[in-house]
Amino acid sequence: MKDSHGRTIDYLRISLTDRCNLRCIYCMPEEGVSALSHKDILSLEEIERLVSVAAGIGIKRLRLTGGEPLVRLGVADLIRGLNRIPGIESIALTTNGILLPKMADELKSAGLSRVNISLDTLDPAQYAAITRRDKFDEAMAGIDAALEAGFDPVKLNSVVVRSLDQDVFGFARMSIDRPLHVRFIEYMPVGESAGSCGCGWGKEDVIESEELFGMINEQAVASGLGELKPAGSRKPAGWGPARYFEFEGAKGTVGFISPLSRHFCSECNRLRLTADGKIRPCLFSDEEFDVRAALRSGEGDKAVRDVLLRALGAKPDEHHDKVGTERNMSQIGG
Repeated sequence: MKDSHGRTIDYLRISLTDRCNLRCIYCMPEEGVSALSHKDILSLEEIERLVSVAAGIGIKRLRLTGGEPLVRLGVADLIRGLNRIPGIESIALTTNGILLPKMADELKSAGLSRVNISLDTLDPAQYAAITRRDKFDEAMAGIDAALEAGFDPVKLNSVVVRSLDQDVFGFARMSIDRPLHVRFIEYMPVGESAGSCGCGWGKEDVIESEELFGMINEQAVASGLGELKPAGSRKPAGWGPARYFEFEGAKGTVGFISPLSRHFCSECNRLRLTADGKIRPCLFSDEEFDVRAALRSGEGDKAVRDVLLRALGAKPDEHHDKVGTERNMSQIGG
């Protein structure tokens, strides 16, 4: 399945819910967002039907996101159903990890392929400030649970924000003793508050990946660890745009995702589905295509396929450094 710029599109990110058990400062306001009503979000059966149609036109890989996807009831049953769809090769999930100690084994047995865990600090007090919730210990236990359940790879995603002064070297060192793949993500201008003061995105808070790479290497050399080298055989499987490196003898890797300084739009392979049934051709685009209406129209799968193909045709060539989106990340499905 090709878009109008010749890119192969075989990856669908599916937001299961706009609800979350955290209130991260760059994702949603402290009071949260106005939650969608039950009738406004796609049912699990509708998601399965949509994926079945999408698989028929070339979608092979799925990622389940939120909000926090594990607060959606029935997620393990959904994974089982999605795994039965011909053409679907792999299903991944992005989570804050808090519910993984209770759910990791069930998710693994349901057929979940891999897990990404979002964690932006290793300091419990800073975690509480960023997320507005005191759940650091649960999040760390989620990492352990994912590894113990046998997920491979387990990726740890950290958004780097200059004013937060995170312990990025501490994150990088987590890749040494355990098979964790730590990825640093440039702070992206998504949401209504992008470009404003306070908790919103500001260009001054972006640490470009090359600068971050140098910061980590400087501390690594000073500690006697040595510099990061291009990753070898332990480079994790996946569908994302990260560039991977490793410390000598490490069990995991350190990756850098650079949507601003080295954007990867020319390699984009994805569409996005919001929890309320809108297809977004691009994270930074506010253009959406209503597939929920097609699913509920009674007109059959052709109507659904037509929406997917219209969205495919609308994929832009790149994000053109757009700042701000009408919806917050939790509503889009990061």
